[in-house]
Amino acid sequence: MAKGPISQAQAAEYQERGFILVKGMLEPQEVSLLSRAAHEDRVLDQHSFGKGDGEGGSIRLSLWNHPTDTIYGAIARCESIVNSAETLLGGEVYHYHSKMIMKDAKVGGAWAWHQDYGYWYQNGVLWPLLTSAFIAVDPATRENGCLQVIEGSHKLGRIEHVLTGDQAGADRERVDEILKRLPLVYVEMDPGDALFFDANLLHRSDQNKSDHSRWSMICCYNAARNDPYKESHHPRYTKLHKLPDSAILEAGLKRFSEAGDDSGWLDPAKDASAASLSQTVQQ
Repeated sequence: MAKGPISQAQAAEYQERGFILVKGMLEPQEVSLLSRAAHEDRVLDQHSFGKGDGEGGSIRLSLWNHPTDTIYGAIARCESIVNSAETLLGGEVYHYHSKMIMKDAKVGGAWAWHQDYGYWYQNGVLWPLLTSAFIAVDPATRENGCLQVIEGSHKLGRIEHVLTGDQAGADRERVDEILKRLPLVYVEMDPGDALFFDANLLHRSDQNKSDHSRWSMICCYNAARNDPYKESHHPRYTKLHKLPDSAILEAGLKRFSEAGDDSGWLDPAKDASAASLSQTVQQ
């Protein structure tokens, strides 16, 4: 792990801007193994589903609740990333879910302006005490649809969301007014960079019309003290067992050794999110 947990100065920047970009959070060998695992993972592909963007494009993604013992789980549980989330949220966190966003070359769709808490609010989460670690698997550029954020928009609180295509997006009239007052930032990233962002930060991305894919892995964390008051397709408080950063390389190398077998890691029978998404695809 190149960077380790974020500093208090970075945490202060996060609180002010709503996000912090950590360059080189994953080392080159770690992100290379992650990229190879993701792009070759038939399980990930089989459990992916598409979301139309209302503009003729579609994004594929795969989502799971439980971090598992795969390279994906080693990243989600590693001390540097989990400890960073705990610094940002001021205490113990647990794994809310992880997902792989597969924005493929030429066909990858856009994401409408939204806040993650705009969705998670419906799951019985009372406070927006959640953060996401957005990890670049491929280079993210303006040409291939990198993330766009509205700096400081997390301070506005939760905004109403309405359906646009298959996506729930923030009230566009309100967003247009916000953009007149707050800065729009295009977050270009190299593989292995990690963007931590607040659950109420407004963000979106354009369609990928380039010749290059823009895959990314996102690990989402909820504060332990923010245990949802009801059951939903994402978990209530579940103790998160951290792993040393070295576990990422170990899990990645094991994945491609004779002893490695991740063929059943995303089991819909054991993961509520995987099960609900499988039903969505079938419908």
